[in-house]
Amino acid sequence: MLFIHPAVLKWGLPALAVCVIVFHLIKRKIKYKGGIKAANTSFVKSLDIYKYKRRFYTVVSIALELCIVATLAASLFLIARPAKKETVSNGTKKRDIFLCMDVSYSIYALNADLVENLEDVVRGLDGDRFGISIYNTTTVLYVPMTDDYDFIISKLEELKEYFVLQSEFMDKYYDEDTNTYDYDMNNYDDYLALQEKLDYYDAGTLVNNYVKGSSLVGEGLASCVYSYPRLEDEDRTRVIIMSTDNAQEERSEPLVELDEATDICKKYDITVFGLFPKKEKWSGMNTTDYQTDKEEFQKCVEKTGGKFYEESKTLTVEDIVKDIEKEEALEVEEVTTTKIYDQPAVPVIVILSCLVLILVIGLVIKL
Repeated sequence: MLFIHPAVLKWGLPALAVCVIVFHLIKRKIKYKGGIKAANTSFVKSLDIYKYKRRFYTVVSIALELCIVATLAASLFLIARPAKKETVSNGTKKRDIFLCMDVSYSIYALNADLVENLEDVVRGLDGDRFGISIYNTTTVLYVPMTDDYDFIISKLEELKEYFVLQSEFMDKYYDEDTNTYDYDMNNYDDYLALQEKLDYYDAGTLVNNYVKGSSLVGEGLASCVYSYPRLEDEDRTRVIIMSTDNAQEERSEPLVELDEATDICKKYDITVFGLFPKKEKWSGMNTTDYQTDKEEFQKCVEKTGGKFYEESKTLTVEDIVKDIEKEEALEVEEVTTTKIYDQPAVPVIVILSCLVLILVIGLVIKL
């Protein structure tokens, strides 16, 4: 048995014993003081009722004294905080995974597939931490790094709904031939209702987009990097799964370009796995070149030691996610942890039992 405050017992129990001894010495010394002595009591003492009362008084006195002493001793044990020490040796997984998503409307299909497949990955995690960062013009830390997998899955479900709304919006109101959005007065209310739902998600990712532009990939990646907790202090395997079409539409000079952002990743040993949409899904919204954007993104991703994946008919998002899981093996270290659990049950039971017994004795005496 471990005690958090052993000094309480070291000094408390001897002090209690001394108090009991002193009490009995004083009691014996003043036993016949203050009363009137009676002569010729042998007849009374020989009576059965007297003997019974004498025995009853002796038993009750001893019982009460024992209960009081036990209560005080148990209280000392409780104050000393009895506890149990448990040493656990186990492996700990030290991997931090960030999902970094370009949520511009040009790649909603890729993003929808990605979050769908990552749900199963998150369900299978055990000890790893996971976070979600989304960006367009600006970045939102959608899920800070955590190992609360139920919470992560609920947020992935929200993002799935977001990409469904994006898909509905693009299908109904975007004209790829003219690269414009169109609606008529007959569906204006539906348009506003859908726009209102999208505004909930878009609000944080489109701050000053009329000035800065959209799909600022470098700023999105750099913001994700600096969302890692204790970036310089903790020794953990860090992974970023990044989806983008790298079709940056800047209207002013970005703070960080993609090449600079991947240099930062390399500095902190962060591996980036990049997902790029297939050419058939290249959006007419983009004013940049597919091949140029793809090659730049691939070069930057591979610079971090990661892999570049281009979605295709033969390589689906599901295949890509499985490959990333296989590629980035978990680092496992043997870790010994010591846990201390309070064990107050026995002293509490003793105290309550003694108090109940004292109450019962008091009731019996009155009767």
